[in-house]
Amino acid sequence: MQDLTYQFEVIRAIRNFFEVHSFTEVLTPPAVENPGMETHIHPFQLFHKNQNKIAEMYLHTSPEFHMKEILAHHPKLNDIYTLSYCFRDEPISDIHRSQFLMLEWYRKNQRYEKIMDDTSSLVKYTQDHLDQFGILKNKITSFPHVTIADLFKEYTSVDILNYLDTNELKEMIATDFKDVPLPSIDCSWDDYFFLLFLNKVEPHLKNHPYLLINEFPAPLSALSTIKEDDERVCERFEVYLHGVELSNSFNELTDFKTLKKRFEIQAAEKKSLYGYELPWPETFMKMMEQGYPRSAGIALGVERLLYSLTNVENPFFK
Repeated sequence: MQDLTYQFEVIRAIRNFFEVHSFTEVLTPPAVENPGMETHIHPFQLFHKNQNKIAEMYLHTSPEFHMKEILAHHPKLNDIYTLSYCFRDEPISDIHRSQFLMLEWYRKNQRYEKIMDDTSSLVKYTQDHLDQFGILKNKITSFPHVTIADLFKEYTSVDILNYLDTNELKEMIATDFKDVPLPSIDCSWDDYFFLLFLNKVEPHLKNHPYLLINEFPAPLSALSTIKEDDERVCERFEVYLHGVELSNSFNELTDFKTLKKRFEIQAAEKKSLYGYELPWPETFMKMMEQGYPRSAGIALGVERLLYSLTNVENPFFK
């Protein structure tokens, strides 16, 4: 039987960290009416029989919607976290599973720079805890930050912020990176960006024990805000450990009209690319329309954290 010390101790470290920093742990329901609106994230669908009617429900892909509802409806709660399973219908690989343990936390009335500090502090705390048991293999000693534009300049010599037009980005890839396979069909800006990033930038990230990548191009804003003094970028960051994407953070969007427009675009893209639609997130959108407080939040893959720090052959929770 697999030794579960690794799994139990990383969970203990995470909970201890948030207890020390006065966060409140919250619970979110795994079965929801809308699992998340991201174009390329696919949920598992459930069917609940109730009074001879079948109600459409899904396993959530993230607890984000419910956590934001908690922040909006409970004024005494400012800093919250949850540690629970999420579910995504995607191929299984060394770093992907259809069910996985996700850590999410939010800070009300804070910007995402505070989440940056939290993330490095959490990694330090966790590795110190694991080191007590002799299971820490990859100690991280520096926590550098870099912009996505700087990474592209370093590894591709391209200023990615000069290519925010979809056709121009596609033409640049076709001309300057002939070894990057372009799809035969037209794609979104996001797709072309990630083709270049995954082929030309991400392979180099394994050389960095810890790297916080900040200021993503504005077309990748998702649910994050746009930077006030540079509308080409959004206030979003990701952290990589030894080349493995660990977490994704937003300075959270609060403007209802902008959010509604982004969700409509994502819904149309999902329908066009994958041939299905999700129910509109009525409850969440009603909350956002009534007014969601300024906040910042992050989602972090617990098993990826464990894998990156310990080199355990199978870090996944069975």
